[in-house]
Amino acid sequence: MKLRNDIRNVAIIAHVDHGKTTLVDELLKQSDTLSERAHLDERAMDSNDLEKERGITILAKNTAVKYKDTRINIMDTPGHADFGGEVERIMKMVDGVLLVVDAYEGTMPQTRFVLKKALEQRVTPIVVVNKIDKPSARPEFVVDEVLELFIELGADEDQLDFPVIYASALNGTSSFSDNPDDQEETMDNVFEAIIEHIPAPVDNSDEPLQFQVSLLDYNEYVGRIGIGRVFRGSMKVGDQVSLSKLDGTAKNFRVTKLFGYFGLDRVEIDEAKAGDLIAVSGMEDIFVGETVTPTDVIEPLPILHIDEPTLKMTFLVNNSPFAGREGKWVTARKIEERLLQELQTDVSLRVENTDSPDRWTVSGRGELHLSILIENMRREGYELQVSRPEVIVRSIDGVTSEPFERVQIDTPEEYMGSIIESLSQRKGEMKDMINTGNGQARLIFLAPARGLIGYTTEFLSMTRGYGIMHHTYDQYLPMLSGQIGGRHQGALVASENGKATAYSIMRIEERGQVFVEPTTEIYAGMIIGENSRDNDLTVNITEAKKMTNVRSSNKDQTSVIKKAKVMSLEESLEFVNDDEYCEVTPESIRLRKQILDKGERERSAKRKKSAE
Repeated sequence: MKLRNDIRNVAIIAHVDHGKTTLVDELLKQSDTLSERAHLDERAMDSNDLEKERGITILAKNTAVKYKDTRINIMDTPGHADFGGEVERIMKMVDGVLLVVDAYEGTMPQTRFVLKKALEQRVTPIVVVNKIDKPSARPEFVVDEVLELFIELGADEDQLDFPVIYASALNGTSSFSDNPDDQEETMDNVFEAIIEHIPAPVDNSDEPLQFQVSLLDYNEYVGRIGIGRVFRGSMKVGDQVSLSKLDGTAKNFRVTKLFGYFGLDRVEIDEAKAGDLIAVSGMEDIFVGETVTPTDVIEPLPILHIDEPTLKMTFLVNNSPFAGREGKWVTARKIEERLLQELQTDVSLRVENTDSPDRWTVSGRGELHLSILIENMRREGYELQVSRPEVIVRSIDGVTSEPFERVQIDTPEEYMGSIIESLSQRKGEMKDMINTGNGQARLIFLAPARGLIGYTTEFLSMTRGYGIMHHTYDQYLPMLSGQIGGRHQGALVASENGKATAYSIMRIEERGQVFVEPTTEIYAGMIIGENSRDNDLTVNITEAKKMTNVRSSNKDQTSVIKKAKVMSLEESLEFVNDDEYCEVTPESIRLRKQILDKGERERSAKRKKSAE
């Protein structure tokens, strides 16, 4: 069997914030790829503004580096479960993975998730224990933990025999020794391990073409771009080829452009051969999982599995009294166009029409997945409203089932009792409790996803910000009965239109937490705070102090009001109840009741109660 020894295809996988993207940056710097003049920003692979701000990778990226005589194609994958659909498909494109694990935190829920996907595709693993320079690093313990995880996930003997490299991606150092003092100021150890352990692709370029699309990109000039791997044969610009569609049909098209990857650039190429990772354009409705073959030898590869959405929300046109003030794109047609454009590249997203032309059901892989879409739309000038997130219930073998998540919590021991109590109220089942030393504990739960909607804020308050929580989709299980989760407190709802006054805010503060500052414009039905009790309370926040000509004996004292709680988009989505909307514009995030009129709201609540 002939091999292409000049190429290696490898993916970098890890839990969020364990240093994947920083490691790729360092490999780019230390390879023979970038010219001396090329300036490399920190986290250069994260090109999207949101990725840079949040320090997470949302979209899989590919790059290629040259080391000695070998071209190493590297896929930088997302670490968050909401973008796990990308990870799964990338495993089909590569022959090996670098599993990056934090030298202190060890294996986390996402480490488990991404490693499971890699082992299922039988790719060759290399373990990189990163952040070895941390004073709290415990590399021996972490390697044992990784080995246990490999065994638990059913790795075979070859996969268990993985090499381990200890590195500090931030400092650009690596070593095969777990002693931080032995770190060498080079990434050559990582490069050498990739060349030695990751299998070279098979060179079957003389056989009929098979190219499978694993990722999508979109460009206004050339339209949809299919990114994937040439598994067999070769493809040239100008070739007439056949595209085997997911529905079993085939369409012919001409390859108009081929792109390869080198450094941070996508470069045009004339030909690609077996083993190459490339992008191809020329086909308008190319989709993930479809196979490009010659027109005379149509042999499609097995269709790629794409994880189904687990959470849905209603997106609708903004119809609040302030609609159209701040947004550039506010009509149903524009919002629908934008949602359909997102479907061009995000295969884990679903957009369905409803019986109303100005609302859509949008389904995704989790709260983060959908909130990133909303945040991107907001920044692009769109104005819209969204409902409370709901889990997607499915019937599996005739049993109504709901998604469950694996929750891992690291917390000081003093907060363990309240965490266990609060999660058990949300029907979470504790699976493990580990004392990690220094007064810290790790708790692992299996909890229904609907019980975790809105839990983050409560968790951070409960642990005073010292607790760290990660959760990832685990499986669908029979649905639990009864109401789970949801907000315990009611809302403070404005009764009048106008501007908030410091005088009114001072009077309302004793009723709960206020979300707006003085002089903020308010409309009736807008939520201006959280009630300290479990019922909604309608308040007048626009009332000004009455002026009289009577002076008080102690003179007017300076009024001091508490700072308003500014709600982020994620916090707002967690806060909203079933009868509320979150209004999102380029400049503001407002919370409101679906029915703005107080009398109509009360009548609707009575009707609902009598119907029950």
